[in-house]
Amino acid sequence: METLSMLSQSLIDGDAQKVKELTQEALQQGVSPEDILNRGLTPAMDVVGERFSNGEYFLPEVLFSARAMKAAMEVLEPIWESRRAPPRARMVLGSVKGDVHDIGKNLVAIMMRGAGFEVIDLGTDVPPEKFVEAVEKTGAELVGMSALTSATMLFMKSTIEALVKAELRNRVKIMVGGAIVRPAYAQSIGADGYAPNAVSAVAKARELLRLA
Repeated sequence: METLSMLSQSLIDGDAQKVKELTQEALQQGVSPEDILNRGLTPAMDVVGERFSNGEYFLPEVLFSARAMKAAMEVLEPIWESRRAPPRARMVLGSVKGDVHDIGKNLVAIMMRGAGFEVIDLGTDVPPEKFVEAVEKTGAELVGMSALTSATMLFMKSTIEALVKAELRNRVKIMVGGAIVRPAYAQSIGADGYAPNAVSAVAKARELLRLA
């Protein structure tokens, strides 16, 4: 659909006002919020992330696109809120210690909430003990960790070790993801699952928790 193509390009360009207008236009044309996210916004953010990784984009361009993404979410999130039923499960989510990147994590939070999960978003630069505290306090069944650099992803292992030490590991399923993370690393640190993007994160969460 032309509107979704224009939406994607506007997000890549970091044009927040145009992204907001096109998101509203797509809804008026009968496009579902899920399709707007999955076919318009998420692919565009993938392009932004790729361009940042290979040096075509720098932090200012990424921030402009992130701001445009936020503008689209301001339109879509109230729709998901109005549909929300009692949560299917709780998820503690955060970017690990030392990592201040949150675009991918925020997309996961949005998609998980849209799929009926309660998400306790701890934000960025989250130390292992804060993940442990959140699991203890909320009784969450799922933990999601994100990292964008090889240095910070080491704290995924530290967080799992902290959950083991606190005798909470057997209570939760653990998912990891982020630009630098690969399935082999997830397996090596004892995570239960890996998701390369926000859409697959929902499917993996359902699989791990055996939800239809």
